[in-house]
Amino acid sequence: MKLAIFTLVQHSCKKQQYYGYAPYVNEMNLWGNYVDELIVVGIKKPSNKVEGIDTAYHHKKLTFVPVPNFNILGLASVFKTLFKVPYIFVKCVQVMHQADHIHLRCPANVSLVACFAQIFFPNKKKSTKYAGNWDPKSNQPWTYRLQQAILRNTFLTRNMQVLVYGEWPNETKNIQPFISATYYEDEKIPFKPKNYKQTLSFVFAGALVVGKRPLLTIQIIESLHKKGISVILHMYGDGPLMPELQDYVKKNSLETVVFLYGNQDKSVVKDTLMDAHFNILPSKSEGWPKAVAEGMFFGCIPIATPVSCVGWMLGEGTRGILIAPEVETAVSQIVTALHSADLNRMAQEALTWSQHYTFNRLEADIKRVLEGTYSY
Repeated sequence: MKLAIFTLVQHSCKKQQYYGYAPYVNEMNLWGNYVDELIVVGIKKPSNKVEGIDTAYHHKKLTFVPVPNFNILGLASVFKTLFKVPYIFVKCVQVMHQADHIHLRCPANVSLVACFAQIFFPNKKKSTKYAGNWDPKSNQPWTYRLQQAILRNTFLTRNMQVLVYGEWPNETKNIQPFISATYYEDEKIPFKPKNYKQTLSFVFAGALVVGKRPLLTIQIIESLHKKGISVILHMYGDGPLMPELQDYVKKNSLETVVFLYGNQDKSVVKDTLMDAHFNILPSKSEGWPKAVAEGMFFGCIPIATPVSCVGWMLGEGTRGILIAPEVETAVSQIVTALHSADLNRMAQEALTWSQHYTFNRLEADIKRVLEGTYSY
């Protein structure tokens, strides 16, 4: 089988190997296990530099087809896009003609063009992984809305399975829940009750960007600390907000409460999660919040805002604490849970749910998608 993938992920080449953003490439390597050939249509990095977050494709027969990046943020960009889109469209059609299975990675500009190109191949097996927020009530760019509208249309997407995060009511028959993985089957650990009367350990793992709300996270912990609750926050990740967060911690004398470690090896974060009580991520928006699922895998109670599929992941509050994106309300919701919830039961339910979605299961699901037999 020849699998064609259409993605906005930027790629670089080193010693005849192609590299891209590790979480994406790691999943695509699983898809590659079940096909004879991979054709990847994506963006080539201008610098061709392999970054620390990048990893290599493992497939022995891989062809990379570079297409130009584009956006419509400004008049000059719109003008350039008018020339780029027809070229990308032709490339998509050429590759789709060669492929046995067409796979789109949405939402993205390249995949938006591919959404239109795939209409001309109604008899080919197709799938789309929509890695963003599928919530129809959420506020999203019109280009994302357009992709969702095309993907929901069963006439325009004949022979396609659309894989989305979470379960959503009143969807078309081609929309299927599809859950990403955190760890492998052999990494499962049995549930161990924790002492919630001792110092409460919180973990934040994510990019230090506005969308992840790391400052709000610190302020929540600060407020709990001021209320006399013994807490500690371990923050993993880096980004443009790091200097601001460091300054806030210093100015508010939180050096013994909040620890900013920057980017760390996955094993370091894993060890911290195994001992922590809570995993906190008050994001503005998410597709699949991998950091939340990783904490749940080890019985770490998730604390998160109910965006995208997060409410579904947390069982609407039965296996985690849903909070509002505002300090006083969020703290009140956490304190209420500390006083009234059966926290060990909540932690055990979080662990059981997350450990159901291993890479082993993901691989089996991918195989069924490629066979056209997948059903959640």
